[in-house]
Amino acid sequence: MRVFDTQEPQEPEPPMKAALALIFLLPFAALAETPVPKLGPDAVPITADNAFLRQSPAPDYWAFSPFVKPQFTTSACSVASVTAALNGLAGLPALSADAVMTQPAMLERAASREWAALSAEGGAGVKFQQLVDFTSLALAARGMGQKVTPFKPTGETDLAALRALLTANEVSAQDALLLYFNQGVVTGDWDGPHVSLIGAYDAEQDRVLVLEVDQEWYVPYWTPVPVLLAAMLKPTSAEHGVLQGETGGLVHIHP
Repeated sequence: MRVFDTQEPQEPEPPMKAALALIFLLPFAALAETPVPKLGPDAVPITADNAFLRQSPAPDYWAFSPFVKPQFTTSACSVASVTAALNGLAGLPALSADAVMTQPAMLERAASREWAALSAEGGAGVKFQQLVDFTSLALAARGMGQKVTPFKPTGETDLAALRALLTANEVSAQDALLLYFNQGVVTGDWDGPHVSLIGAYDAEQDRVLVLEVDQEWYVPYWTPVPVLLAAMLKPTSAEHGVLQGETGGLVHIHP
């Protein structure tokens, strides 16, 4: 059965009223279309500032950056970062028959259904302690003898300890630092937990280079150490489900 509209026909709006309404809405339309910078003020891309890497040894950058690849799903930042760190520590395979470990191959070698599920497209992502545990699992699966030590800051009083760890890590490429942080605090964009790899520490300017695995949106960028600490301390919001309240830190892979 068809249902017809029985309401009285509406009188058309007077031309002046319609014009005023359009003028009133124009500023809001312009505001909605205002371009947003790719990075906020606390992130400087390596494409705009690479002087430190040209003037300093920067052993971590040269050891790990060749192995940093885009995360293979939107939830696989932990897999991408752990794979890059372990590949960098192991170095390029000596024989032509040996492949460079890929992210899917790393997951297969680790044989963790939980890690695979959390990192699948649309997966929930990992918590900080899970990153610690999965890193240890990946090292064991690859037969590597390095140990894993977490650094979990609880407040601004940990700033000195953070700088000390970054300074020690910058000495050589024999160790690596995985970073679990709120990405939006640094980039000024997406507000959520993320994992990447520390690529360098510029002590003179007190800033770190983040080797981003979220390469659909970013390239490596510098950020001040106090901002990095704030990004590790900010709890994950409720919109991220099981990760709500999660805070970050560093996962130190060392001899």
